Amino acid sequence: MSSEKNTYEQDGPEALEISQYLPYFPFKGIPRFYDIGGFLANPEVFQKIVDIFAARYADIGIDSVAGLDARGFILGPPIALALKKPFIMMRKEGKMPNTVKSPSYETEYGKRSGLAVQKNRIKKGDRVLIIDDLVATGGTLSSAIQLVKMLEGTVVECACVVELKMFIDPPAETGLPSRTNMFKDLDINDVPVWGLVSEDLLNNEAVLAKDYVDDGEEH
Repeated sequence: MSSEKNTYEQDGPEALEISQYLPYFPFKGIPRFYDIGGFLANPEVFQKIVDIFAARYADIGIDSVAGLDARGFILGPPIALALKKPFIMMRKEGKMPNTVKSPSYETEYGKRSGLAVQKNRIKKGDRVLIIDDLVATGGTLSSAIQLVKMLEGTVVECACVVELKMFIDPPAETGLPSRTNMFKDLDINDVPVWGLVSEDLLNNEAVLAKDYVDDGEEH
């Protein structure tokens, strides 16, 4: 896998290759739960993802990289190191000292308390890149964006390996939550969201053992 170019498109040739390492499982009652463990087990593919994100954000001027609890803690640090920028943890409430937190938010799993960041990690005027593994309804990202704005920083972009486009602006009759409407309601619709791979490419169904059990717990 080559890393020569510095611009990448959603669902481009690199994304197509990476999608083969994103199997889906029936998990937590969700028919298609996309598992990043597939590419984490392959160093070449994991490195390619880091290279793609580092190339995308190398020249746009960021001050820090914020990763969301918990899988953003896996993806964010190597991207921050590649960019030579500080890494900031955005954790669930009560997990680290000396914090400020954002308002509670809704996800596809239900209501969650706000995310927390340590005081003084984000300063007025800081340009912050937010990293997570997947964006669906955008609830967790919305909490992270609000947290940066509370601290008078700017979110340059929210970047995820997987973006489920079905939640961007679904027709009302589907009953699906609209990320676009939620961002407008929260007055954060100026913040761009980018995903490398969409569900259009994610067709790698995991081969399940006969004794497979959906033992996922809500988090």
